[in-house]
Formats: sequence, C-alpha cells, structure tokens
Amino acid sequence: MDKQQERYIRDHWKVKYNKNGYPHVQQGWVLPPDRMSEYDPFILMADDWFKRGTFSDHPHRGFQTITYVIDGRLEHTDNNGGHSVLHAGDVQYMNAGSGARHAEEAVDDDLIHTLQLWLNLPKELKQTESSYQNVYVEDAPKVDIEGGYLRVYSGTVANTSGPMNSLVPINMVELYLKEGATYSLELPRNHNGHVYMLQGELEFAENVTLQKTEVGLLSYDKLADDKETDKLKITAHERSRVLIYTGKLIQEPVVARGPFVMNTEEEIKEAFNDFRLGKFGLSSQE
Repeated sequence: MDKQQERYIRDHWKVKYNKNGYPHVQQGWVLPPDRMSEYDPFILMADDWFKRGTFSDHPHRGFQTITYVIDGRLEHTDNNGGHSVLHAGDVQYMNAGSGARHAEEAVDDDLIHTLQLWLNLPKELKQTESSYQNVYVEDAPKVDIEGGYLRVYSGTVANTSGPMNSLVPINMVELYLKEGATYSLELPRNHNGHVYMLQGELEFAENVTLQKTEVGLLSYDKLADDKETDKLKITAHERSRVLIYTGKLIQEPVVARGPFVMNTEEEIKEAFNDFRLGKFGLSSQE
C-alpha cells in the first residue's frame, strides 16, 4: 500500500479543561461543538468529571450517544423503566430517536469520569424509537496483538465484531500497546474519525505524536467504496492506551440546540415544544 493510501492525522490539539466547581467538577471538549462540520457523522465529544446532580433528568432527540466510563460508577435511569450501573471500561449506547428522557448520575459520593460522544442520525432515522444498550467491558471482544491488544466495542476490526448495535455503521476500538510496539489498524477508507489518548505517547503514521488528553482527527476519502480499507500505523513511545472512533459520513444539514440535534431550525422548535407538552413522557427519576 502506498503512502497516499495510508491514514494520517489531519489535525490535532490538546483538550482544554474548565474547572466548574460542584457538582460538574471539570469539563473539556474533546471535539468542540463549534467545529462539528469537520466531524460528520459525529457532533461533539465531552470529557467530564462530575458528582451526583450534574446530569439529572433531561431530554434528547435526533441523535445517539456513546458514553465510555473512565473511572467511578455511572448510574443510568430512563423513562422506559431502564436502570443500570456502569463501571470503568463499560460503555452505554443510547438512541434518542424521536425522544428520550434519562438521567446519568454518579453513584453515592463517587466522582465519576466519563467520555460522551454524540453521534448523528440521518433524517430517516431521527424519529425511530428510543433505546439503550449497555456494553460491559467483559463483553467487548479482546484481540491479542503483538505488543498489546485491541478491545472492540463496535464495528468489525481485526476480523472481530463488537457487540454495540448502532443504527449507523461505526467503529469504536480501544488499543493498548507496550513501549516500542507498532500496529497497523485497518479501517474503512470512507470513514471519518478521530483518536483520543487515554494514556502514554503514540506516534501516528510517522507524522504526529500524541500524549494523554490529546485528540487527532483522521484523514479519510469520502468517495471511496464501502469495501475499501486503509491502515493507520501506530507506534508506542511508552505504554499507551487510545480510543479510536470512525464512522461513515451522513452529509446532511445539522442544527444542534441544547439537547436536540435535527436538520432544520423548525424541527428544533418542534422538539422543544413537544418536551414542554409532555410528549417525552414522565421524568426518568419519578
């Protein structure tokens, strides 16, 4: 494979954090919302430390969330009667669809640390029924590779499929490499995506080195066929962990206001009105 067909980091930055005080102790934008046009099919990604009371009962419509627990215990309740507690390495997938109402809380006096990624829905799926899926760390297949491992949460990577049932095709992988190890990760060529460093220092495609709390946007070819792939070469300068997310572009207008992501301003107004009229159901905490 020639150099032009290999993945590389097209932009990168270190996440800046705001110290908000109690209960939303600290927050940083991994993918700042003011650049969302660059992330399609993703919208934003937040890195949050919080205590109970930060993300109590609230609504969503028109997109999906993927929440990765870094540390602490995350309690989830929703107006469909769902309840669960997630721990480090666990992931929750939510399809807000036509209307979800839920709460994401720290358990007891925990300080919870999470990453939440917003994933868009195409217009024809924005009115689907809301749903939730927990992907526990032990249920995400672990693939041993030379000098490390892959944990596959979603999509098919290294001939291994993850258990997440996303409505749009995405890959979510955690990669661990020992110091000095190198791995070439095969990805769909027409997928946009990004990497986020959890630990250590990694060199990508021999052109960019990233450390903890740094993010890199991946190159892609939106005209490539769905079956075409390319590889992202990754080398560890020290023992490292990184999350890698990729997805096929939706290429539709995006209007995001508060907890709603739709295609037009009129649809956003309708979402706020429907919530005020009680069409999202009772509080998830009642």
